[in-house]
Formats: sequence, C-alpha cells, structure tokens
Amino acid sequence: MADETKKYDAESIKVLEGLAAVRKRPGMYIGDTSVRGFHHLVFEVVDNSVDESINGYCDKIDVTIHVDDSVTVDDNGRGIPVDKHQTVKGKTALEVVMTMLHAGGKFDKDSYKVSGGLHGVGVSVVNALAETLEVQVKRDGNVYKQVYSRGNPISKLEIIGKTKRTGTTVTFKPDSEIFEVSDFHYDIVARRLRELAFLNGGLKISLTDERGDGKQEEFFYKGGIVSFVEYLNQAKEVLHKKPIYFSVQREGIELEIAMQYNDGYSEQLYSYANFINTIEGGTHEIGFKAALTRTLNNYASQNNLMKQLKQNLGGEDVREGLTAVISVKIAEPQFEGQTKTKLGNSEVKGLVEAMVNEKLGSYLEENPAVAKKVIMKSVDALRAREAARKARDLARRKTALESGSLPGKLADCQERDPRFSELFLVEGDSAGGSAKQGRDRKYQAILPMRGKILNVEKARFDKMLQNAEIQTIITALGAGIGENVFDLEKLRYHRVIIMTDADVDGSHIRTLLLTLFYRRMRPLIEMGHLYVAQPPLYRVKKGKNERYIKDDQALQDHLLQLATENLKLEMGGKDKALSGDRLIALVKKILRYNDILLKAARRRTKAGGEKTAKIIDALVRQADLPESLKNAKLIERDLNKIVKYLKTAAPEVRPLGWDEPKLDEESNTYRTVFMAQENGTTLEVEVGLALAGSVEFEELKRLKSIYEEAGQAPYVLCSNGDRMEVPDILRLVEKVLEFGRKGQDIQRYKGLGEMNPVQLWETTMDPERRVLRQVKIEDGIAADKLFDVLMGDQVDPRREFIKDNALNVINLDI
Repeated sequence: MADETKKYDAESIKVLEGLAAVRKRPGMYIGDTSVRGFHHLVFEVVDNSVDESINGYCDKIDVTIHVDDSVTVDDNGRGIPVDKHQTVKGKTALEVVMTMLHAGGKFDKDSYKVSGGLHGVGVSVVNALAETLEVQVKRDGNVYKQVYSRGNPISKLEIIGKTKRTGTTVTFKPDSEIFEVSDFHYDIVARRLRELAFLNGGLKISLTDERGDGKQEEFFYKGGIVSFVEYLNQAKEVLHKKPIYFSVQREGIELEIAMQYNDGYSEQLYSYANFINTIEGGTHEIGFKAALTRTLNNYASQNNLMKQLKQNLGGEDVREGLTAVISVKIAEPQFEGQTKTKLGNSEVKGLVEAMVNEKLGSYLEENPAVAKKVIMKSVDALRAREAARKARDLARRKTALESGSLPGKLADCQERDPRFSELFLVEGDSAGGSAKQGRDRKYQAILPMRGKILNVEKARFDKMLQNAEIQTIITALGAGIGENVFDLEKLRYHRVIIMTDADVDGSHIRTLLLTLFYRRMRPLIEMGHLYVAQPPLYRVKKGKNERYIKDDQALQDHLLQLATENLKLEMGGKDKALSGDRLIALVKKILRYNDILLKAARRRTKAGGEKTAKIIDALVRQADLPESLKNAKLIERDLNKIVKYLKTAAPEVRPLGWDEPKLDEESNTYRTVFMAQENGTTLEVEVGLALAGSVEFEELKRLKSIYEEAGQAPYVLCSNGDRMEVPDILRLVEKVLEFGRKGQDIQRYKGLGEMNPVQLWETTMDPERRVLRQVKIEDGIAADKLFDVLMGDQVDPRREFIKDNALNVINLDI
C-alpha cells in the first residue's frame, strides 16, 4: 500500500528555473554524461563558430585542449552581441545567450540563413555543465570578458582591452560532478573538426593538444567535399581520376554530392545535414542509394552491358568500391533529437533522387569509358555475391558455416547465454593450449588461430569465404557475415577477445583480425562486443618473487613503491626528511611538473626542449606573472630576477637580455622576448600573456609547491646505509627509480606461450585482474584511411606512413 502520510499537493510540484534543468537531467540535452556527451560540449561550441562561417562571417577556428582537460574554441566571426537585451531586463545579450535555454540568433532567418544548432540550447547547456567557463568577445573595437561557473555569472561583463578584430573565444572545463569521464579523446575531436573543414571549403580549423605528445593539426581544404572524397581514396587505385560532383539549390535546399569509385571492395558513404554527421543516415541517404542503383541499372540495360545476367544489379553491387559524400543544407532540418544522427525531412529524398538520376545519368552518357568501368565492377560484384551465396549454401549443406556443427579446434564454454559468454581468439597452438587449460570452462571459449588469416582488404567476398581460418571464425561466432547476412541476434558470445603476443607477428595478426571485423562485421565493433586482451608488458623478478606489470606507467609506479620501502629523502640537512607515501606523492608531483614544463618549452618557444625549459622554470619560480605584465617596469624587475637566478641555478644558460616591452592593446598587458644562450645556441622565450595566461603556466604555478616541500638543494637519498646526493630537484625522479631497480630483473614480456596456464589465467584471462581494451570507432574517416594505407595494395602511402612514424616507435622488435 502507498504511504498515505506523504503529502502530494502544490508544494510537491517543483519548477527548475534557468539552467537547473540541464544540470538535473543533462542526458536530455547532450545524450549522456559519458564519452559521447562529454565531447558533445566541444562540438556545441564549435558549431556556433561554424554557423558564423556558413553565413560568411568566419574563416578561421582554433581549438585547444589544455593540460587540465579544459578546452578553448576561438573564432574570427562577428562576436556575440554584448549590448543590453531589449526584452530581458538587466542582462546583456551575451548573458542571455550564455544562461538561457532556447536563446540565440538561430531562430531569426535574418541572422542565420543556415544553422546546425537550431535548438538554441548549445552554448547555454555547455555553460550549465561547465565547472568554469570564460568568454571573451572582440567587437566594436573592444575586448569584453565575462566568467561563469556552473551556468551562473561570477563576474560582470568588463572591457579588458582594445582591438580592431572581431570574434569569440570560449574556454570551459567540464564539471566533474556531472560527467563520468574527465579526459577528451583527441581522435574524436579531430574527426569532427576534419569533417567540418571538408564540408566547409575555405574554412581553416586548427586543433592543438597540450597534453601527451602535443599533437597539432590544421584542417583546410579548398575543394570542399571533392577534397573529402580524394582524401578518403588517397591510398586506393581509383577507376576515374576526377571525382563526380553535383550541386543544386532548389526550394530553399542546397545539396552537394561527390563520389568516386576505386578498385577496392568496401563502401564508404558519409552523409551530412548542415555539417552535422548523420551517422544513422536519413532521407538524403535513402534517396541517393535508390537513385544510384536505378541509374546504373538503366544505363547498363540501355547500353547492353549486362549480357547473360538474369537479374539486375543490387544496391550492394553498385556501391562496392564507392566512396561518396552527401551534404545537404536546409533552413529547417528535422533531426531525431538534439544529438542529430538522422535526417527526417521527406522533401530531401525526392530532391536527391531527382538530382542523382539527372546528373549521374548525364555524366555516364558523357563519359562512356568511366561508365563502362563502373558497370563492369558492379557486374563483377554481382557475380561474386552470387558465388558467395552459393558457397554459403554449399557450406550450409556441409554443416561448415551456419549449422549446429562447430569447428573442431574450438574449445566451447558451457554457458549458452551469449550475454555471459566470451570467446578468446588466441595466437598459436601453444598459447591456445595454455588458454584452454587455464580458462574458466563455464563461460570462456578458446579458438586457437594457426598462422595469419587472409587480408580481407585485398580480397573479394567469395575469396574471403574460402579461407579456412575465416570460415572457422564465422562459424564460431554464429552471426554470419556480410551486409545483409550478419545478424547480431545470433552472436554466440558478447565478448570477442583478440589475444595475441606483444611482438611484430602478434601485432600483424591482431591487425588482420581487426581488418576482418571492421570491414565485414562492423556491427560487432559498433555494439561494443570486440575487445583486445592486454597481456603484461613486463616481468619483474627478485629472487623467488615474480610480478607481471601491465605497462610503462605501472612499472614506474611499482619501482617507486619498491624504492620508497627503505628510502628516505633528506632535504636541507638531516632535520627534514620525507619517506613512504609522502615521498611518492612528491616524486609524482615532480614528474607532472617536469612533463608540463617540457611541453610548454616545446610549444611556446622557438628553440624548445630541455634548454628553454630552464628559462620557463625560472619564470614560474621567480616572476610574478601574469600580474607583472600589466606594467613594463614590473616586467623588467622580474626579468632582472630571472637573470640573477639563472647565474646560480643554471650557469650553462647565459642571459643575453630582452626586447623593450610592448603593449598589447587587446589584453592591455605588455610582452617582450627574453634571450639567452646555451652552448652557442640562442634561446628565445616570448614573455607575455600567451605564456603566462596559458593553462600550462597556471598548472606549473600550482605545482611549484614542490620546491617548498623539498626545501633547498642539495638533496640526499638514503637507503640501507647508501647515500646519494642529488643537486637538482628535477633530477630527483631518475635517482629514486635507480634505487627501485636495484636487484630487480626486469624483462620486457612478449610471448603468451612463455606463460603456463596458471600464469595466463592470472595475468590475462581472470576478469578480476585482467585488462581488456574495448575496440571503438572514434574516428571512422581516419580508421578507413589507416586500413587503406596499412592493408591496401598501394605501396607508396604505406612507405610514407612508415617514414612519418618511424621516430615515434618506442619498442622496436627486430
């Protein structure tokens, strides 16, 4: 029975005002609070800048991911209006846009003819879900700034400088109270920005990642979607050199299609509406596919190119080897939800069909040589499809592919519910034997792989089905293979785990399997059923004690733990010392400080590297930046302190002086260039707000407490009577790790076969202790290109890939 003591009256009805509803139910606005929704915040801000570009007001967008996983989006558009709003009293137009749902310029066709963000909730939702958000607007000759926190303004709109430029800069940090994840994936962001640059020819978009290796890319393609198709086919042998391109404007709809055939066997079709990737398709895709099939069949029939064929070409036949991009711009698109994954405008289907029928038909008539190549390729695809169907039928009769008979070498599990079953694809009979003995038979099945499977990137469907190893995999999974045959409902295991050695052969086998699943069983990846096992990379042994370590970071942590068991750090004499967890915490802070320092040196200065890092370290420790940048005399005071400090702390760096400080009107701060010399090399560091106001510099200032914790040098490490003097705190880490390595036999681990069944279970197969990496498609465009380069027929792109990435190899197996 219901609890009658609880009241249900007018007081029970809650009204969430302002952006409170967004924070209460974020999934309604951004999809979820995991990876997808987390990145959606960036795309909402970028979409606003792209809308400025679509309507002719912006040609440059810069996106930066900072070390603290905050993001800055900067454009040279008109700048968000900052004058007082006419209907919302007491608020500027900027504050209305940033704090009110369904407020923006996208509902007024005079402001934006075309827009992707028609719901008007984009940047206000980002603001609501951000721990902090700072917006700077350049317009009317001024630079305006306002800061928000969790949707509420925490500062007034103020003028901070003068400028002749226009644009908007938004910097935000997602709220950790809302999101389940905390770091941005570079590939997800890069994919979206690359698409936008392709779809908006002439728009230059840059992406900088201040974390990790400091990746930086610029996306700029004058040819628009024609360049997009050429990019996708870069590593393929194309049937016609110039992509086929159509464009039409009719009834308020602008439509573009670019397409090109290659000699491969995969289809690459990307569709967009107002530059939003409609990953679930929609009316524009349906119209294109229907018209393509009809037009090619009509042409083939009229020109007698399908002799001795008893049936017409099917959709999958005419799309084999096709790379196509469809882009539609429409004033009032109908999307399914705020995340915009499927276009629903019915009028678009008819327009696309009519356009493809007319334009492609004319193209084929005018280019009979290309038309014949395309038709013959489609006819070959039809014959291969028929051969594959007959092979399947024969295999079915022989109980080889889809019957109840399973491959003999498959060690199946007892569990019959696929939700609780997992299949290990194991490299080699030796490791397969250990896996069979070490597994949990109740829910773990083992399929040993003998040798390397066929490279399906180079093989047509019927040839692929003749490969014994691939037949075995298809049979074991039980879901079939191919566009109209693969059925996830019949999948026998909901975890398919690739388990190979950590050497060259293992990597090759893993890549071949990934090619198979990506090209021929893609739903397996899209639905999250494919994983890669992570065997330990290291074995650390001392005496009879043996331990497996999963990766470099875990090895470092382990060595730190070992070192500090009997290690003590004396600072400024024996009176002050650190040991145990306090010493580990200090060492990790030093590691992060040094890491950020080197990145800042590489990115923010001309010379870069360790040399310039010493100057930036001095700026962090000795200067009062960015406060002193407001006054030229204060800058010179700080730089004199830097000169004095470097003479004692880093005598190898000889200061040469600095330029006369100049005022930057936009920020109303001064900047100069500090020059020094080391071993004949001139070092130049720009001292200004670009450095001192960066997230990197702020993080370094926060971490400089390590110097206070460690006290004055020299530092002395003591362990069991051994004493080691360390002159510099930044070298403390390597010395501590030296103590951790003493007496340890550290071996980089390669082969699964080296483990006995118990070890294999404990390190790689036990759900309580193992590490699995789920295979996801974060950047489909980059993935398509990478498979083309690494697994395709063209040698030159592969050679270029190897040359470009050779220096990035950390562990080379030769």
